[in-house]
Parts: sequence; structure tokens; C-alpha cells
Amino acid sequence: MTDALDIDLAPVVAQQPFPLLFATVSGAHLYGFPSRDSDVDLRGVHLLPAADLVGLREPEETRSRMWDRDGVEMDLVTHDLRKFVRLMLRRNGYVLEQLLSPLVVHTTEAHRELAALAPGVLTGHHAHHYRGFATTQWRLFEKSGELKPLLYTFRVLLTGIHLMRGGEVQAHLPTLAGEVDAAPAYLPELIAAKAEREHGEAGVDHARVRADVERLHGVLDEAQAASSLPDAPTAHDALHDFVVRTRLEG
Repeated sequence: MTDALDIDLAPVVAQQPFPLLFATVSGAHLYGFPSRDSDVDLRGVHLLPAADLVGLREPEETRSRMWDRDGVEMDLVTHDLRKFVRLMLRRNGYVLEQLLSPLVVHTTEAHRELAALAPGVLTGHHAHHYRGFATTQWRLFEKSGELKPLLYTFRVLLTGIHLMRGGEVQAHLPTLAGEVDAAPAYLPELIAAKAEREHGEAGVDHARVRADVERLHGVLDEAQAASSLPDAPTAHDALHDFVVRTRLEG
């Protein structure tokens, strides 16, 4: 099977009906634990014509497409710029990870400008996003016993802790495992196991990982309480001006 990130994705960008401000790779490849059969999650922002937003018809603000390319399942989801920026302002760490992903398929000056504004939407309340995401993934792990939701649980908790402590969005689990002192020592072993299979039993001591997950929730709570991040976004006006200018420039 073709390595997912060796595929030329430029034709995918060229086929989109509206201009893309950016497209990046998210999902397991961004998080640092893809398996041999992981799909490629492409995320980005498109720009609707101004006329689509001022008439009576509801615009299609989110577009999605799934297909197979050279034996790899591709999943592309893009939002119109206005919707994406609104999501940024709602303590949504997921869209920030997409915006700031180092796995860039397509970029523009607008992408770089938007990324530069991202620190202005970070708040201490982003801890709630990661706490909630971790809770959802932990429930999936408890039901299935699979490795994937367990790794997601650890990933989002460590991302939240790292963000609260340093004001930086870091989604790459191997990096987090080395930088966050609270990370369990066995994470590299779990990451290596995930590389061999997309689905399957985690093969872990459930009591041990449950204790570590509960401990990390406590660390996240402490990091949020001590965080110097503001209570509200500071870049709202700058983002508004950016959306208006980018739309009018087409």
C-alpha cells in the first residue's frame, strides 16, 4: 500500500469548487500515531463568493468528501472562512490544531495571516474542550477496549496540559510524551503498537491506565487554575477585519 503522506495531494486541492485558503493533514498523522491503514484526514478553509452570503439561500458553509486514492482512504472537510473563524472563537482546539498543523498540503498568505492571529483566541477555557474530548474518548475505550481511543484520551489530555502551561497548541503525542512531565512512561510502547494496526485491543492493565487518566485530569485542572491565558479571546476585532478584507478581495 502506498504511504499515505507520499501521495501527491495537489490535484485534490485543484479540484475544489471554491478557492482554498489552506489544507492540512489532521487526524492520526498529525497526532503522531498513524497505522499502516490509517486514512488521511484533510482539513481546511474555503472561501465562498460574497454573493453566496448576502442572498436568501443558505450557503453551504461546510463541504466534505471521502474517496479512495492509490489504496488510501481520503477524507476532506473544509469550512467557509467565516464559519471557521467563528469556531476558532468558541474555544475549539480542534480547528486550531488544523490551522496550525505542520503537515501542510496547501497554503496561502491568508493562511499564514490567520495562523498568526491564532494566539489571540487562546483562553484558559480551552481546557474544557480537551477535558470533554478526553471524557468521550475514554468512554469509547471502556466500551471497546481498543488502543485508538485510549491514545486519543492521552493525546488530548496532554495537549490541554501543554496548552494551559505554555500557551502553545501541540497535537503530536510523541512530542508531548517527551515534553510533559506527567506523561506515562509507557506511551511510546502504545504508539508503536498503534503503528502496526488501526484497530485492535489495547492490551493494557485497565486499572493502571484508568489511574493515569484520572491523574492527568487532575494535572489539567491544576494547569488551568495556574494558567496565564486570558478568560476571553483578544483577537475578535482583528479576526473580523481579516474575514471582511479576505472576502472582499475574493
